Amino acid sequence: MRCPFCGDLESKVVDSRRSEDGGSIRRRRECIACQRRFTTYEIVESLPIIVVKRDGARQSFDRNKILNSMVRACDKRKVDLADLERITTEIEQSIQNSLEREVSTDKLGELVMERLKPLDEVAYIRFASVYRSFQDVGGFIQEINQFLEKK
Repeated sequence: MRCPFCGDLESKVVDSRRSEDGGSIRRRRECIACQRRFTTYEIVESLPIIVVKRDGARQSFDRNKILNSMVRACDKRKVDLADLERITTEIEQSIQNSLEREVSTDKLGELVMERLKPLDEVAYIRFASVYRSFQDVGGFIQEINQFLEKK
């Protein structure tokens, strides 16, 4: 690690601490040449995920979009935000572990729905209504009937 003060490449680690979320490690280093201390962070490098939309457009994966869509579906429901954040992390890890660099919005929607279903039934139906673009009450009734059959 290059010292930000003198540019020397030799340093030693004085202290290491994990971040609260466990996603990075904070390291205090001391330059061997000038004895000044500086901080570095070590994180796991993840490959970028591209989301393929229904119209064929591509954009970078944004976990906040998934989280926000679930928050909207859970509006005025007793669902803990920590559960939604956990689901979002599970979905992101599932995609990363699949080693596919592109994922369709259809696949993302299915991943969200399979995790929302056991958490809150009303939120599941709300999310499905937007995801599946229900045009009338018949779409709602059909989805609710399928839900009840699988229950």
